[in-house]
Amino acid sequence: MAPEVGRRRVLAVATLGAAATVVGGVGTWEALVAPRLDTASAEGTATGLATGETVREPPVLASSAGVLAVDLKAAAGVTLAGRRTGALGYNGTSPGPTLRVAPGDVLRVRLVNNLGETTNLHTHGLHVSPTGNADNVFRMVEDGSHADYEYAIPPDHPVGTFWYHPHHHGLVAQQVFGGLFGAIVVAPPAPAATVRERVLVVSDTTLTSEGQVAQASQQEVMAGREGRLLLVNGQLEPVIDAEAGTPQRWRVVNACTSRFLDLALDGHTLGLLGHDGQSLADPEDRTSLVLAPGNRADLLVSPDAEGSFTLRTLGYDRGGMGMMGGESSASAPTGLATVRVAAGSSAGTASAPLAPGAFGVSGPAADLRDVTVDGHRTITFTMGMGGGMGMGGGMTFGFDGQEFSPDRVDQQVALGTVEEWTIVNASPMAHPFHLHVWPMQLVAATDLPTSGRPDWRDVVIVPPRGQVTVRVRFADFTGRTVYHCHVLDHEDHGMMGVIQAME
Repeated sequence: MAPEVGRRRVLAVATLGAAATVVGGVGTWEALVAPRLDTASAEGTATGLATGETVREPPVLASSAGVLAVDLKAAAGVTLAGRRTGALGYNGTSPGPTLRVAPGDVLRVRLVNNLGETTNLHTHGLHVSPTGNADNVFRMVEDGSHADYEYAIPPDHPVGTFWYHPHHHGLVAQQVFGGLFGAIVVAPPAPAATVRERVLVVSDTTLTSEGQVAQASQQEVMAGREGRLLLVNGQLEPVIDAEAGTPQRWRVVNACTSRFLDLALDGHTLGLLGHDGQSLADPEDRTSLVLAPGNRADLLVSPDAEGSFTLRTLGYDRGGMGMMGGESSASAPTGLATVRVAAGSSAGTASAPLAPGAFGVSGPAADLRDVTVDGHRTITFTMGMGGGMGMGGGMTFGFDGQEFSPDRVDQQVALGTVEEWTIVNASPMAHPFHLHVWPMQLVAATDLPTSGRPDWRDVVIVPPRGQVTVRVRFADFTGRTVYHCHVLDHEDHGMMGVIQAME
């Protein structure tokens, strides 16, 4: 990680006082953001794209005898929406292969970099060491080289759906938008239930008429870029086949750089089996489910009658300067896929309920709401006008009035303690807050529902002018890692901090 990336000037705004600074800069924001430049229109829009193909799932690489050793080759040249493109991928596909491991396994990855620029690898959501050759986001893998990673997955690691993607500061949004991501499944060696399982990675990008990934404009970067193409497993509006009376388990990853998803399936409720790294013993019925960038959900889909049904995102207003007269960064409603249900042996009858605990839950989730808290702290998203610095004189992004520096420790915590963090959003935009290594239990939130059960996440949505309160147990691992906004353009431009856990 290049040290000069973080050495930009301190934000002119800090804590809740940032709101007033942003208000004062509305005119400048509007000049930069509204109307937003459509880069794809300026360069030409990709043609020859296929829709309605049968969904193809990423290849699965599974552990054997407690070890999974894989090569991941990052390079340009993958097929998206039925067209050969200059987009990026691992091992020639986007998404890359699904890595399937069990608690207690060792995951070894040789990352080969053929991108023409620096990259690295982050295992999003895994509770593993952040040091050395494990989940070390400060590590750099130069173009034309390779690096070996090793992740020792604890025997009591929660089962669930996770993912991997680059995390080299300054290039994260560009490389994820380009197509570098893949799913990780932590599950028992044998499936716990005879349910058809699917991995569905939702991503977005914009392609030029030449099939290259379009460059985001400064305006798009400040708002958080959203691609013109919304893809499922690299396909445009694919068809997911199902049989009436036969449930399916969908492992859904929101791999978009900025886009929030509000998932719904026409004519159906969705059974929530897991959110981020927490699995539930029994499904919770939802008519829709919001996934911020980086969130995952395990969903039980139980079609009862034949027909065609649209899986869609209902759209999500991320906020923005629309609250003060400018344009809002709203993710538009969009169809994602068609679920084509054929008649089955149980057609016309309700799907048979599965036995409680049939989904591979590793044990009851811990609940920190009644434990002694060793410390409290407040962390605040801050945005302001950049003056002569930050984003070419545009917006600046940070926490607690400071932009990211890899040379500074922003939060120091003690191993074995439990802390309560209040994450404050002083800005008029929603920001998803992601903490590496240690999951967070959501205990209170502004304008967001909280569950009576323990609610564990590794990405939490902090609404505009709102806050969330989480509790974190700093267990098992010491070392330096980061927390950041998972609107990846914001992370790349300073909305990230360093946390260090010490004995």
